[in-house]
Amino acid sequence: MKLLLVIILGYLVGSIPFALVIGKVFYKTDVRQYGSGNLGGGNTGRVLGKKAGLATMALDLLKVSFVILFARLIGGNDTVTAAGALAAGIGHCFPLYAGFKGGKAVAAMYGYLFGLFAFAGRSPTYFFLPLVVFLIVIILTRIISLSSIISAVIVTIYVCTRPESMPIKIVQIIFALLIIIRHRSNIVRLVNHSENKVTWVPKL
Repeated sequence: MKLLLVIILGYLVGSIPFALVIGKVFYKTDVRQYGSGNLGGGNTGRVLGKKAGLATMALDLLKVSFVILFARLIGGNDTVTAAGALAAGIGHCFPLYAGFKGGKAVAAMYGYLFGLFAFAGRSPTYFFLPLVVFLIVIILTRIISLSSIISAVIVTIYVCTRPESMPIKIVQIIFALLIIIRHRSNIVRLVNHSENKVTWVPKL
């Protein structure tokens, strides 16, 4: 019963399209009509500016962490926790409230890792390792997609080499695969040296 409850809640909470909410409420803009059309923080930042992009990323992160907090508060084990977080991630990528066209799972993965650290007793390295990697890569390249993929791969390797429960490892692997798959077009542009760069990150 706990597992089903957390999965349903996770998907419904994960489906909240904060990029759409922020765009329409504060900017009278549907970000799906601009840029890549993606409902993630990266496209929101490109279309509406840094503040809107960062706010979207933070809220998308926190919605997954909230599901982990809820799972732990009702006594959910690692299986319940991981399943709820994955359901939230799937909701983020395929939101019920936005035509099943959402983000690319990056903020959702970070929300998973932050939730594990903040509410499930895991090492802070789970969250801060990929964050540091992301910041280093984006400062060097100013490319969000590359930073996201590299940070996801590195933290997945780290989690999988830890004495961690299998449900936590499996969901982390799924998040990394989701990120890679949903960045397919970005990967093609990276190979062709035509990927977009963010303008608000200073050059070294």
